[in-house]
Amino acid sequence: MARSSSFTFVLVAIGGAAVGFLAAQIIPLPGQTADEAPAETAETTDQPSVAEAIVGLEKLTLDERMRGEITSASELNGNDGSRFMRYAIALEEDEIVEISLNGALQGVVALYDDQLQLLDNAPIVRHRIEESGDYVVVVSGADAHSYGPFTVVSRTVELTDADTVAVGEPIDSWLQGDAREITLNIEEAGLYQLEMRSDDFDAYLEIEGPNGYAREDDDSAGDLDARIADFLEPGEYTLTARSAYDDGNGVYTLSVEPHELPGDGELRNDGALTPDDSLNGWFSGQELSYQVEVEEAGMYQIEMRSSDIDSYLVLEGPNGYYREDDDSAGNLDASIADFLAPGEYQLTARTAYGESSGMFTLSMAPRDMPDVNLRNEGTLTPGEALNGWYSGEPLTYQLEVEESSLVTLEMRSDDFDTFIEISGQGFVASDDDGAGGTDSRLQEQLLPGTYTVSARGFSATGSGLFELSLDMEPTDIPPEL
Repeated sequence: MARSSSFTFVLVAIGGAAVGFLAAQIIPLPGQTADEAPAETAETTDQPSVAEAIVGLEKLTLDERMRGEITSASELNGNDGSRFMRYAIALEEDEIVEISLNGALQGVVALYDDQLQLLDNAPIVRHRIEESGDYVVVVSGADAHSYGPFTVVSRTVELTDADTVAVGEPIDSWLQGDAREITLNIEEAGLYQLEMRSDDFDAYLEIEGPNGYAREDDDSAGDLDARIADFLEPGEYTLTARSAYDDGNGVYTLSVEPHELPGDGELRNDGALTPDDSLNGWFSGQELSYQVEVEEAGMYQIEMRSSDIDSYLVLEGPNGYYREDDDSAGNLDASIADFLAPGEYQLTARTAYGESSGMFTLSMAPRDMPDVNLRNEGTLTPGEALNGWYSGEPLTYQLEVEESSLVTLEMRSDDFDTFIEISGQGFVASDDDGAGGTDSRLQEQLLPGTYTVSARGFSATGSGLFELSLDMEPTDIPPEL
């Protein structure tokens, strides 16, 4: 029987998301249900052979591509509800084979031996063949909801001592302690994903290129494998492949692939951002600047969202205008919503901290003006509520107390975390969340006099509409107050 070897190692598909493995370790024969398939642990003389399993199956040939599609009519894996297709393949002893999936399908490929025992499964499987013979390859959706076209690519892995690597052409080589330098030529600017993988040692990858560009990585590909995903300009780059502790020996794979982009597939790391505009950018350690031209005064909302980095926005404009934001859009996303006067603004997109890199989406949209009268200054009137707009600077209001009173102030907003403060007559009090949630509430006994009420956000980066209300109830205040 073909046996698993200590040489066996598994790679995650380049640029793909992490996907689940096949739940079943034994595949059913044609016409057989999962429940009828033989148990993995049972090695019996009547266990079906691969010769029985390949009857009527399409044949895979090494170094050729096979196209297929997983649909609701494909065979059902009764364990997890995924659908699958099977192929037969003839393999020779001592071959190192690679079987991978390309295409829209989020799935895995599995290799079974002559007793229909699972040898390996992953989006890309690599295995050293111990015994010549017929094998079965199973292509499966990652889960019960995974459907779509795919291409199965199979090849024999040949080790090389090449000192160059090309986009889309992975190389398999041997590391013997010392680091290896490999040249990469990028012809077209774009987003690329570089991976170094090994089951024999802790892979470490470095890259240097034009204009002082430098990145390095240890374990971003998972386990002990290295991955660098970044926007690369045209030019010549030097890759350094080594082990994390410079003492590794063994086989490794180095690959460079274009990174799939969402939407129209275009990256814009500079230029103009206009109302009703949305773009994808790539942050790789340096601030990115965009120009914002506001032709008509009004409310606008600018957002930076990313699943890769902690987004941070800075907006600068006419007459010393300055706003910044970290997490106002929720999670680690940034948002600046404010009233903007006509003029030219500069928008800086970056990460809040650290050296992380990744994709982000930047958008700008007009926002309806609130259908209320805004008052950002003036005197507060008991029994009434006013609406104001906070955009980073505290707003101050006057409060006249004609007789000793119990004063209640509330500040509420759906846009930011409010903070309220009252001062005067030698008295100071403040509150953040006293009204529940992120709303503020102060209730204080005040002597007659003039007081200043400061309404702002808990953080200077918040902005938006708020409501400020005042209630006063005359009361007797003890002399000591």
